[in-house]
Amino acid sequence: MQNPRQIAFLALREVHRRGAFADAALDRAFSNSQLNDLDRRLVTELVYGSVRRMRSIDFIIDKLATKKSSQQPPELRTILHLGLYQLEYLNQIPPSAAVNTTVQLAKENGFSGLSSFVNGLLRQYIRLTDNNLNPLTVTNYKSTVERLGILHSFPEWLVKLWIEQIGETETEQLCEWFNQSPTIDLRINPLKSSIAQIETAFKSHNISTSRIPHLPQALRLNGSIGAIQNLPGYSEGWWTIQDSSAQLVTHLLGPQPGETIIDACAAPGGKTTHSAELMQDEGTIYACDKTASRLKKLKENADRLQMKSIKIHTGDSRHFPEFVNLADRVLLDAPCSGLGTLHRRADARWRHTPENIQQQSQLQSELLANAATFVKSGGVLVYATCTIHPLENETVIRSFLDSNPHWQIEPPTIDLPVQPSPEGWVKVWPHRHHMDGFFMVRLKQLKKN
Repeated sequence: MQNPRQIAFLALREVHRRGAFADAALDRAFSNSQLNDLDRRLVTELVYGSVRRMRSIDFIIDKLATKKSSQQPPELRTILHLGLYQLEYLNQIPPSAAVNTTVQLAKENGFSGLSSFVNGLLRQYIRLTDNNLNPLTVTNYKSTVERLGILHSFPEWLVKLWIEQIGETETEQLCEWFNQSPTIDLRINPLKSSIAQIETAFKSHNISTSRIPHLPQALRLNGSIGAIQNLPGYSEGWWTIQDSSAQLVTHLLGPQPGETIIDACAAPGGKTTHSAELMQDEGTIYACDKTASRLKKLKENADRLQMKSIKIHTGDSRHFPEFVNLADRVLLDAPCSGLGTLHRRADARWRHTPENIQQQSQLQSELLANAATFVKSGGVLVYATCTIHPLENETVIRSFLDSNPHWQIEPPTIDLPVQPSPEGWVKVWPHRHHMDGFFMVRLKQLKKN
C-alpha cells in the first residue's frame, strides 16, 4: 500500500477504535508499507497532528454538520479529521488537494454514499475561512479556559491547571509550544567522540546543528534529518538521542568515577548511559526496571555506546532489600504522566485525568521512600519527572521531606540554563526554556552521628 492518506487513516482508525497509542499505530502502519521519506513525513504529520488537534477539529465538525462529531460514524469522523487537519493546519497542501483526497478516502472506505457530504462540509469550511469566518476564531467562548481548550485542543482541566500556575498569557504560549513538532537533541558520548567532531560530520552531510548553553554534551538537530540510524556516528556509538532537559538531570546527579550508582527506574536508559559517560565508565551502575523488554532496549543502547559499568537489574524498585545503604548516588526518574512532553506524545493529553494523576503521585511517593533507603549516609538522591504537574513533583517532595527530617534539598551548584526555585528544585517550562518540561531536585541525606 502506497497511498499516504490511506495509511494515515488506518493508523488513526486504530487509535480511535482500539485506543492504540498513536506512535505504536503509526509503526504498525509503516511496517505494511514502502513509502519514501517524504510520504512517511506526511503520514506522521497527519496522524500526530490529527490526534493532537482532535478537540479543535471536532468543534469545527460540530459547527458545520447537522450531526455532532460524536454522532458521526467513527470512521467517517476520522476521515473528516484528516481533511480538516490539512485545511486548517497544513498550509503547504492546496485546499483542492485536501478536499479531493479526503472525498476519495470516503469512497474507498465504505462511505461512497456520504462522499458528497464530506465534499460539502470541507468546501463550506474553505468558504468560511476565505471570508475570515473560521469557527475557531469567531466563536464567542464562555471563558478563557474554554477558548484555550478548543482553540489549541487541550482538555479544560489541564488548561485550568496551567492558568493557576503561570497565568493566561503563558498558558497560551505553552499550548502553542506543545502543538509544535518536537526538536531532536543529541547527547555526545565523550568517551568515543567530541562535539566538534560530530558537528563536522553532520555538516558534511548537510545537516544543521546548534549547541545548547550550559549543556556541554548537547547538540540540537535543525530541519529534516531522515532515519536516525543512518546519521553519522550512530553505529560507532558517538552519540545518543536525549532531550536537553533530560541531560540536565544527570548533571544534577553528578556521578563520579568509581562510585556506585542506582538508577531506580532506568529504562530506556538515557540517564543510565549518561551517568556512565560522566563516570568515564568507571564504577558500577545498577540499572533497574520492572519491564524486561524495556531493559533489553537499554542494554542494546549501552552496547552501542560500548559501556561496561552498567549492570541490569530486573524488578520493582520498591522491593530491592539488597540495595539498602549501597549507593553513593541514586537516581529516581519516576514514572509519571509525561505532561511535560505533550509535543512528543500526541495522545497523552487525552489519556490522563485528574484521578490517574493522583494515582501516579501515590506511586511516586512509594518509589521515593524506598529509593531513599538505597543511599549511603551522606549520599545523594535525585528525584526527576518529565511532568509539570505539582501533584507529581512539589507535592511528592514536600511530603517526603516532612516524613524524613534527615533529608534536605541541596540546591544546584552547577550552571544551569534554568533558574532554580527558592526551594532549590528545578522546574523546566517548555515555552520558557525551549526543551521538554521537567522537574528535578537533588536531595542530600545528612550524615548520621
